[in-house]
Amino acid sequence: MSSQPKLRQLEVEDQGEITIVDFIEEKILADRTIKEIREDLFSLFEQHGRKKMLLNFSNVVYLSTAMFSGFLLLNKAMNAAGGKLVMCNINDDIYEVFEITKLNKLFTIVKDEQTALATIQSPPSP
Repeated sequence: MSSQPKLRQLEVEDQGEITIVDFIEEKILADRTIKEIREDLFSLFEQHGRKKMLLNFSNVVYLSTAMFSGFLLLNKAMNAAGGKLVMCNINDDIYEVFEITKLNKLFTIVKDEQTALATIQSPPSP
């Protein structure tokens, strides 16, 4: 049985029911890259049934704000399906954009992967 889908812009590792997603590109700026990442993330959720996803930004240095709408749509879809999306290792410059846009209030963002794993395993808040 195939455990990992073929993805273009993401590296994926499963830890039990949690899917850890690492971004391959340091600079997520090009429209094509953004489109492929969105497609890859939605494929993991919709076609492969990954309901607990950890997005690890440790490799990302630059992130286009155009990517934010994809994260919003994914988060909304996952929440509606009883899933959970957690983000970690976001550099200070990128996190500042989350703060300015108040998106840090909509996403679960933690400092590191260990904290993210613990957060995603905990039951959802009522």
